[in-house]
Amino acid sequence: MIDHITIAVSDLERSKLFYERAFEPLGYRLSFGKEGVFWAFDVGGSLFEIQHTDDKPPLTRVHVAFRVRSRAEVEAFYQAALEAGARDNGAPGPRPEYEENYYACFVLDPDEYNIEAMLKEPAPQG
Repeated sequence: MIDHITIAVSDLERSKLFYERAFEPLGYRLSFGKEGVFWAFDVGGSLFEIQHTDDKPPLTRVHVAFRVRSRAEVEAFYQAALEAGARDNGAPGPRPEYEENYYACFVLDPDEYNIEAMLKEPAPQG
């Protein structure tokens, strides 16, 4: 399942107003964000995010995050992607700066798009 997709925009405030109006008939609403950086819209259980970027890593023009079922799947995706030719953009690990219990990895695909495998659940005990 896709957890969130992020696209780069040239004018963050103009795009925010556009998507607020365009999404209104669909029932999609602004969820959260940070003025001048990004905005996230709840699109029915997933997030559609817009961000202003200057194309310097780790941000890219397109970012897709796949929600997985376990930390082992995050790690397996990371290894398989690297073996398939991806470049590292963030090894598997906790990302408490995003959310508590957020665990993810990031790779750059052959076109330099930032692809993420992630989940939000507490670390296994024991």
